[in-house]
Amino acid sequence: MTIAETNRGGVRPPFVPKACQMIELHFAPTPNGHKISIALEELDLDYEVHRVNIGQGDQFKPEFLAFSPNNRIPAIIDQDGPEGEAVGIFESGAILVYLAEKTGRLMPTAPLARKTVMEWLMWQMGGFGPMLGQAHHFNFYAKEKVDYAMDRYSAEANRLYGVLDRRLEGREYVADEYSIADIAIFPWTRTHERQNVDINDYPNVARWRRTMVDRPAVQRGLMVGAEWREELRDLSPEDWKKLFGAK
Repeated sequence: MTIAETNRGGVRPPFVPKACQMIELHFAPTPNGHKISIALEELDLDYEVHRVNIGQGDQFKPEFLAFSPNNRIPAIIDQDGPEGEAVGIFESGAILVYLAEKTGRLMPTAPLARKTVMEWLMWQMGGFGPMLGQAHHFNFYAKEKVDYAMDRYSAEANRLYGVLDRRLEGREYVADEYSIADIAIFPWTRTHERQNVDINDYPNVARWRRTMVDRPAVQRGLMVGAEWREELRDLSPEDWKKLFGAK
């Protein structure tokens, strides 16, 4: 693994061949970003990190939008794509599936087992991530505390934790075998307090989280970009608007 931070404004234009055929991870230290750093570590793939400073608006730059048109991190450029050409992939769920298929790991090939992994991956993408993100925002980041929003998203966060807790009863991992489904879900549980969730109310989730944290590759993946997290807590009003799209 190689980690190399680009300077702000120095995101390299996409699809430029390099002598070293590795994966570029365009990244910020968020739950979605850490899904991919963890996956890359678990898969033992060579990669380099290119910082996208979302507090200062790097995600809106044309060179980033060229391969991540939704102006969201993470995105990757695989210099050794399916036909030997560089290829860009955006959206964390799509990246996880791509990496699993590229390596033949973290995704079962048996149809029913694969179906289960995809179900829980889509559950994270469609519900667990977005709803927990809203709970986190209104409970922690929002400058105006709106009771209705905090109650609504906190309740939905707790409902989703309940779904996960029931799924994990009697299982070590979400889809029985360790997979990209676990990697997708886990980073969103790291800030449960800010989502107004008491993790002790969900003992199966708490046990699974300990299992995840004990994995060396998970630990390494979580360390990527750790030094940049503090900057997101002390934003100027202008940078706050860039990060959250506020008017």
